[in-house]
Amino acid sequence: MTSPTKRSPGIGVRLLAAQAMVLLAGAVTTWIVAAVVGPPLFREHLELAGVPAESSEQMHAEEAYTYATAISIGVALGVAALAALVVTWYLSRRVQRSVTEVSSAAAAVADGRYDARVSPPRLGDDFDALAEAFNQMAGRLESVEATRRRLFGDLAHEIRTPVSVLEAYLEAVEDGVKTLDPETTTLLRDQTKRLVRFSDDVAALAQAEEGGALIAPTSVPPDTLIGAAVASVTDRFAAKGIALASDVDADLPCVWVDPQRFAQVLGNLLDNALRHTPSGGRVDVVARADRGQLRITVADNGDGIAAEHLPHVFERFYRTDTARDRDHGGAGIGLAITKAIVEAHQGRISVASEGPGTGTTFTVTLPFDRS
Repeated sequence: MTSPTKRSPGIGVRLLAAQAMVLLAGAVTTWIVAAVVGPPLFREHLELAGVPAESSEQMHAEEAYTYATAISIGVALGVAALAALVVTWYLSRRVQRSVTEVSSAAAAVADGRYDARVSPPRLGDDFDALAEAFNQMAGRLESVEATRRRLFGDLAHEIRTPVSVLEAYLEAVEDGVKTLDPETTTLLRDQTKRLVRFSDDVAALAQAEEGGALIAPTSVPPDTLIGAAVASVTDRFAAKGIALASDVDADLPCVWVDPQRFAQVLGNLLDNALRHTPSGGRVDVVARADRGQLRITVADNGDGIAAEHLPHVFERFYRTDTARDRDHGGAGIGLAITKAIVEAHQGRISVASEGPGTGTTFTVTLPFDRS
């Protein structure tokens, strides 16, 4: 039978014990100094005052001095000890309570309860900073957990839909309800392509979020980047009846980017504009120098985005219109990939829209090549 683990004293008890040891050391030191130094000095002053040595007057005066000194030191040490212990007890209780609260909150977070928070102990900047840092950590963990749950839910949904279609049609073919005619084959192939595309998107997002490790930058003229991206989608825009135009300032300095990765950025933004701009609409790609940086805007006059959706458009699997985006085959990952790649290039991306039906503008800023 194992013996129970002996519980060590808490921080409050240790603070009290430490304060008691300091007081004891101070009392002993004071008493020794008073006993060794005081009487000779007092005796010397008596002799200077004309009190004969070894006389009864000297003896009574020294006894009175010793008695008064003992009472004074005793009372002073007692009051000081009481005050010090009371203050230490009060502070130790507050520290103990704060530490216990942080410990309990940490245990709650470890158990998966990420909504745990601690109140500011108001014991100084250090303790307040600790409480604030803990609350920030818990808040971020809560956000990560919420994102993780949504991520798995979206992953399950994205995979379930094409798999369910494939399973239903295969069962129908097996039961003889349907034949493996070109129409059925095309549908099955579309669903498998959707799965492959989704798998590629998830892999691309994982790679993009690894940051600069997968970036191979080189000095590239902005007009070359934008010209290639626009040329690659011109036919698709023409087929849908959407006007696509680019306007790049002449003599812009080069930017330090990975051409393939940044082509993915522009491709995603143009694909997004193509999906959400109706026939007869217009998309403009503009590049300008702005305060020592390259500013690229991709603006359309299509669906637009409601104000409540704007802060979330770069989140993984976020859709402003779930049904519409799924019908278009989007998995809600493209803009998250775009943001990760732009930030890996030390750039920034933002989105603006005045609301549904007013169009959307994405703005990418990149530092120019300083070499």
